[in-house]
Parts: sequence; structure tokens; C-alpha cells
Amino acid sequence: MSRAGIHIISHTDLDGVVAAAVAWSFNKPRKSPMKVSLAGYGDVDFLVMDSISRGEPFMVLDLFCQREQTIDEIDRVFTAGDNPLFFDHHQSTIDRYGNRPWVFASTAFCAAKVYFDWLMEKNCSREDIERLSPLKGIVEVANDRDLWLNRLPESRLWQAMVTLCGPWSMLMRLASDPSPRLSDPERSCAAVFVSEQEKRFLKALEKAVRTGDDLLFVEPGVLEFGDVSDFCGLVLDRMEDPPRMAAVLSRRPAGDWNVSLRSRDGFAGRVTGLLRDGKKVRGGGHDDAAALYFPPHFKPDDIRNSLVSAVRTAVESDIPTGISFGDILKEALNDKE
Repeated sequence: MSRAGIHIISHTDLDGVVAAAVAWSFNKPRKSPMKVSLAGYGDVDFLVMDSISRGEPFMVLDLFCQREQTIDEIDRVFTAGDNPLFFDHHQSTIDRYGNRPWVFASTAFCAAKVYFDWLMEKNCSREDIERLSPLKGIVEVANDRDLWLNRLPESRLWQAMVTLCGPWSMLMRLASDPSPRLSDPERSCAAVFVSEQEKRFLKALEKAVRTGDDLLFVEPGVLEFGDVSDFCGLVLDRMEDPPRMAAVLSRRPAGDWNVSLRSRDGFAGRVTGLLRDGKKVRGGGHDDAAALYFPPHFKPDDIRNSLVSAVRTAVESDIPTGISFGDILKEALNDKE
């Protein structure tokens, strides 16, 4: 069966694109021809299993599998002592699979920086370092955007470029020119896009459905691909009375639903854990940025109601159920003193 020298699987946001560019640059001299797939959580299992069936080397960046069958198969084929296959920065990955020898993850940085630093510290020759060093600047830009540090104005413009041109176009840009400095035409175009994006954000806020303190829900057709992080940042960080979670719904080309979730107190990850079953409803991410995938037959109201119920369940789990025996004993001891 035909196979590539390596299959690089990464996410479609700026972090994923930059991580793929780092992997492409590192592996090009030794594992050509390379295959690159930029995908969402719903596609990871198929892509991994396809590579395994071909006996094709693969690596996954900024994403993780959703099915236990895939995990079992990776456990079966992984050889102890080999380099990790997954480089991630999501807490959910660390919590569930951080002990696997084929996973390398840290929440301290974006996935691109997790992988870049690992290469620089563990696996690089002098020639590799010289080849990867030009990517250091764009890795820092991706880290700023993905962790919402907001220290680098360029990061908003780079994310705008991913939204405007698509992840594949920006991967080609980085393959030909890894500089984080945008050209004058790129900068001008991104700045116009950001201005137009702000108008979409206002429209989305007008059309959004809010359910008390629990959820602000945006139906399809208002925001474009890539708007989510900045829009949700506006909702969660700038609103006078923000909801616990913001959700943006979109229809994927395959017909199923993608729900992008953002929060500031871990609700996105908790809601994902409550609703994801690995069969009908898939998803993943980290505490405050996650995604769920619902089957095509679901209606937007069904999805919104499911999210609200999950948020309320998470809220209720934080509320003390009553006075425990330990509380009574502690109070009694205090009275004696």
C-alpha cells in the first residue's frame, strides 16, 4: 500500500497552522514526501487510523483523538522509546492521556511552541536549529494569540489572515516565507478584514440568543470561519455582564454541526466532557476553548438547549449539597474551644 514519508495532522487555527509549518520544516530533509492534513477534532480519528492502516508514520499537533478504539490502536503500534506522536497543550489531553509515552503536552504554551521548544531542546542538530530558527518569531505570535496574551498586535492580524485566506494558504505562506512580519499588502488586507470583522461582531451580538447567566449562543450565518476566538473574547472579556460561556454554531461541509465553545472558568471543557459521548457527539479542547460536533439531524434549538442544560449541571455540581458530618464535627470542636 502506498504511503507518505510522514503524515502531519494539525488544527486549522493559527496555532495549528504554525505547528504544521514547524513540523514540515523539521521533517522535510528526512521524511519526504510529506502529507499534511489540517483538520478539526471530528476528523482526527479517521486520519490517524488511515495512516496506521498504511503503516505510515504520522504525528498530530494541537488536536487529539475522540475514540477509545483509536487510542487502543495507537497503544498497540507505538514502539517504546520512539519520539512522541502527539504534541498538545489542552488540559483535557493531559488529564486523560498524559501518562501515555506517545503524548507530549503542556498547558504553558500553545501547541506550536510546545512542539518547537521540544525540538530545540531534545531532537535538533545544528542544521535543524538553523532551519527552524526563522520560525521562532511566528511561533511567538501564535502563542500570543492562542493564549490570549494580547502583547503582540500582529497576532490579531495573523489570525485575520487565517480567517480571510484559509489555513492552507497561510501554511503555504509560511513554507515560502516564515517571517512573522506581514508585508504591506498583507497588513493592509488584514486591517480591513479586522474592521469588517468588528461589524460582524456587532451584528452577531444583536442576533445572539442569551440564556440568563449561562450562555450566549450564535446561530449559523453571522460569523465567518476564524471569527470565533476574537468574538468570544469580546463577549467574555468586554461585556459588562458576561455569560458563563459563549457558543458559536456552524454547519460543516459534511452536514454535521460544529459548536465552538469559549469560557473563562473552565465551563467549555466541562460542558464538552458532559455532552461528548465519542459516538454521536464528539469533541475536545481545553478548559476554556473547546468544540463539539453534533449529528446533522439536530436542530440549533436542540443544541442550544443541550448546552444550557450542561452548563447548569456544571454550575450545580459546584454548589454544596448541604452540611456534612465533617462540618458538624468541625463546628462542635470550635464550640468546645
